[in-house]
Amino acid sequence: MARILAFSGSSRKDSYNQKLVGIAAKAAEQAGAQVTLINLGDFPMPIYNQDLQNEQGFPTSALAFKQLLLEHDGLLIASPEYNSAFSPLLKNAIDWASRASEPNEAPLSAYRGKTAAIMSCAPGALGGLRGLGFLRMLLQNIGVMVVPNQRAIGLAGSAFDEHGQLKDAEQHKAITRLAEELVQITDKLVSP
Repeated sequence: MARILAFSGSSRKDSYNQKLVGIAAKAAEQAGAQVTLINLGDFPMPIYNQDLQNEQGFPTSALAFKQLLLEHDGLLIASPEYNSAFSPLLKNAIDWASRASEPNEAPLSAYRGKTAAIMSCAPGALGGLRGLGFLRMLLQNIGVMVVPNQRAIGLAGSAFDEHGQLKDAEQHKAITRLAEELVQITDKLVSP
Protein backbone atom coordinates (compact mmCIF):
# COMPACT_ATOMS: atom_id res chain seq x y z
CA MET A 1 0.00 0.00 0.00
CA ALA A 2 1.37 3.40 -1.00
CA ARG A 3 2.02 5.82 1.84
CA ILE A 4 1.33 9.39 0.72
CA LEU A 5 2.23 12.61 2.53
CA ALA A 6 -0.06 15.50 1.54
CA PHE A 7 0.63 19.18 2.24
CA SER A 8 0.43 22.63 0.72
CA GLY A 9 2.92 25.45 0.48
CA SER A 10 0.57 27.76 2.36
CA SER A 11 -0.05 28.19 6.07
CA ARG A 12 -2.67 30.91 5.59
CA LYS A 13 -5.96 30.46 7.44
CA ASP A 14 -8.55 29.17 4.94
CA SER A 15 -5.78 28.53 2.40
CA TYR A 16 -7.07 27.59 -1.04
CA ASN A 17 -4.14 25.23 -1.53
CA GLN A 18 -4.67 23.49 1.81
CA LYS A 19 -8.30 22.91 0.80
CA LEU A 20 -7.16 21.62 -2.59
CA VAL A 21 -4.62 19.17 -1.18
CA GLY A 22 -7.26 18.00 1.28
CA ILE A 23 -9.50 17.04 -1.64
CA ALA A 24 -6.60 15.24 -3.32
CA ALA A 25 -5.70 13.47 -0.07
CA LYS A 26 -9.23 12.12 0.29
CA ALA A 27 -9.16 10.88 -3.31
CA ALA A 28 -5.80 9.17 -2.74
CA GLU A 29 -7.18 7.49 0.36
CA GLN A 30 -10.22 6.28 -1.59
CA ALA A 31 -7.80 4.92 -4.22
CA GLY A 32 -6.23 2.69 -1.56
CA ALA A 33 -3.32 4.74 -0.22
CA GLN A 34 -2.46 5.41 3.39
CA VAL A 35 -2.49 9.22 3.52
CA THR A 36 -1.11 11.66 6.08
CA LEU A 37 -2.40 15.22 5.60
CA ILE A 38 -0.36 17.94 7.31
CA ASN A 39 -0.16 21.72 7.39
CA LEU A 40 3.34 23.16 7.03
CA GLY A 41 2.30 25.90 9.45
CA ASP A 42 2.49 23.25 12.18
CA PHE A 43 6.22 22.85 11.42
CA PRO A 44 7.73 26.32 11.94
CA MET A 45 11.32 26.49 10.70
CA PRO A 46 13.82 29.34 10.54
CA ILE A 47 15.09 30.31 7.11
CA TYR A 48 17.67 27.68 6.18
CA ASN A 49 21.22 28.75 6.97
CA GLN A 50 24.12 26.30 7.10
CA ASP A 51 25.79 28.26 9.92
CA LEU A 52 22.62 27.85 11.98
CA GLN A 53 22.55 24.12 11.23
CA ASN A 54 26.24 23.76 12.14
CA GLU A 55 25.88 25.72 15.39
CA GLN A 56 22.48 24.54 16.62
CA GLY A 57 21.68 21.42 14.62
CA PHE A 58 18.30 20.75 13.10
CA PRO A 59 15.25 22.51 14.51
CA THR A 60 12.85 19.97 16.01
CA SER A 61 10.13 20.88 13.52
CA ALA A 62 12.47 20.46 10.53
CA LEU A 63 13.45 17.00 11.79
CA ALA A 64 9.78 16.09 12.30
CA PHE A 65 8.92 17.15 8.75
CA LYS A 66 11.91 15.28 7.34
CA GLN A 67 10.92 12.15 9.27
CA LEU A 68 7.46 12.30 7.71
CA LEU A 69 9.04 12.48 4.26
CA LEU A 70 11.22 9.47 5.06
CA GLU A 71 8.18 7.47 6.21
CA HIS A 72 6.17 8.05 3.03
CA ASP A 73 6.53 6.84 -0.56
CA GLY A 74 4.82 9.67 -2.39
CA LEU A 75 3.88 13.32 -2.04
CA LEU A 76 0.76 15.32 -2.87
CA ILE A 77 1.74 18.99 -2.98
CA ALA A 78 -0.50 22.00 -3.60
CA SER A 79 1.55 25.13 -4.12
CA PRO A 80 0.44 28.74 -4.16
CA GLU A 81 2.18 30.99 -6.67
CA TYR A 82 4.33 33.80 -5.34
CA ASN A 83 5.57 36.08 -8.13
CA SER A 84 5.57 33.26 -10.70
CA ALA A 85 7.27 30.74 -8.40
CA PHE A 86 6.34 28.57 -5.41
CA SER A 87 6.09 29.90 -1.87
CA PRO A 88 9.06 30.63 0.42
CA LEU A 89 7.42 28.42 3.07
CA LEU A 90 7.49 25.42 0.73
CA LYS A 91 11.03 26.10 -0.49
CA ASN A 92 12.35 26.46 3.05
CA ALA A 93 10.76 23.20 4.21
CA ILE A 94 12.15 21.38 1.17
CA ASP A 95 15.59 22.86 1.82
CA TRP A 96 15.74 21.84 5.49
CA ALA A 97 14.65 18.27 4.72
CA SER A 98 17.22 18.01 1.93
CA ARG A 99 20.10 18.33 4.39
CA ALA A 100 21.80 15.42 6.12
CA SER A 101 20.78 15.18 9.76
CA GLU A 102 22.74 12.02 10.60
CA PRO A 103 26.42 11.11 10.06
CA ASN A 104 26.97 9.20 6.81
CA GLU A 105 23.41 9.89 5.67
CA ALA A 106 22.93 9.49 1.92
CA PRO A 107 22.42 12.80 0.11
CA LEU A 108 18.78 13.81 -0.34
CA SER A 109 17.58 10.69 1.45
CA ALA A 110 14.18 12.27 2.22
CA TYR A 111 13.48 12.69 -1.52
CA ARG A 112 15.30 10.08 -3.62
CA GLY A 113 12.93 7.46 -4.99
CA LYS A 114 9.78 9.34 -4.01
CA THR A 115 6.91 10.15 -6.34
CA ALA A 116 4.88 13.36 -6.36
CA ALA A 117 1.79 14.93 -7.86
CA ILE A 118 1.65 18.72 -7.94
CA MET A 119 -1.26 21.11 -8.15
CA SER A 120 -2.04 24.73 -7.44
CA CYS A 121 -4.88 27.11 -6.84
CA ALA A 122 -4.65 30.89 -7.09
CA PRO A 123 -6.89 33.94 -7.48
CA GLY A 124 -5.59 34.71 -10.98
CA ALA A 125 -6.86 33.11 -14.17
CA LEU A 126 -3.81 30.84 -14.53
CA GLY A 127 -4.33 29.31 -11.10
CA GLY A 128 -0.67 29.27 -10.11
CA LEU A 129 0.43 27.42 -13.24
CA ARG A 130 3.69 29.38 -13.61
CA GLY A 131 4.90 28.27 -10.18
CA LEU A 132 4.33 24.58 -10.93
CA GLY A 133 7.07 24.54 -13.56
CA PHE A 134 9.62 25.70 -10.98
CA LEU A 135 8.31 23.22 -8.41
CA ARG A 136 8.50 20.34 -10.88
CA MET A 137 12.08 21.25 -11.79
CA LEU A 138 13.15 21.49 -8.14
CA LEU A 139 11.56 18.16 -7.17
CA GLN A 140 13.06 16.35 -10.16
CA ASN A 141 16.50 17.83 -9.41
CA ILE A 142 16.42 16.34 -5.89
CA GLY A 143 15.39 12.87 -7.03
CA VAL A 144 11.59 12.95 -6.94
CA MET A 145 9.66 11.46 -9.86
CA VAL A 146 6.84 13.92 -10.58
CA VAL A 147 3.87 12.43 -12.41
CA PRO A 148 3.34 13.97 -15.86
CA ASN A 149 -0.08 15.46 -15.16
CA GLN A 150 -0.63 18.47 -12.93
CA ARG A 151 -3.54 20.81 -12.24
CA ALA A 152 -3.85 24.57 -11.74
CA ILE A 153 -7.21 26.01 -10.69
CA GLY A 154 -7.81 29.70 -11.30
CA LEU A 155 -10.19 32.19 -9.70
CA ALA A 156 -9.68 30.51 -6.34
CA GLY A 157 -11.85 33.00 -4.48
CA SER A 158 -14.95 31.53 -6.08
CA ALA A 159 -13.73 27.96 -6.74
CA PHE A 160 -14.78 26.41 -3.40
CA ASP A 161 -18.14 26.02 -1.72
CA GLU A 162 -18.83 26.67 1.98
CA HIS A 163 -17.67 23.12 2.81
CA GLY A 164 -14.26 23.58 1.16
CA GLN A 165 -15.16 21.47 -1.88
CA LEU A 166 -14.59 22.50 -5.50
CA LYS A 167 -17.77 23.81 -7.08
CA ASP A 168 -16.78 22.71 -10.59
CA ALA A 169 -17.34 18.97 -10.98
CA GLU A 170 -14.79 18.73 -13.81
CA GLN A 171 -12.09 20.36 -11.67
CA HIS A 172 -12.94 17.96 -8.84
CA LYS A 173 -12.65 14.98 -11.22
CA ALA A 174 -9.29 16.26 -12.47
CA ILE A 175 -7.90 16.51 -8.91
CA THR A 176 -9.28 13.04 -8.14
CA ARG A 177 -7.65 11.59 -11.27
CA LEU A 178 -4.33 13.24 -10.39
CA ALA A 179 -4.39 11.70 -6.90
CA GLU A 180 -5.36 8.30 -8.34
CA GLU A 181 -2.51 8.50 -10.86
CA LEU A 182 -0.04 9.16 -8.05
CA VAL A 183 -1.35 6.20 -6.04
CA GLN A 184 -1.21 3.84 -9.04
CA ILE A 185 2.35 4.81 -9.98
CA THR A 186 3.56 4.74 -6.38
CA ASP A 187 1.94 1.35 -5.76
CA LYS A 188 3.79 -0.09 -8.76
CA LEU A 189 7.10 1.29 -7.52
CA VAL A 190 6.77 0.15 -3.90
CA SER A 191 5.19 -3.28 -4.49
CA PRO A 192 7.61 -6.18 -3.95
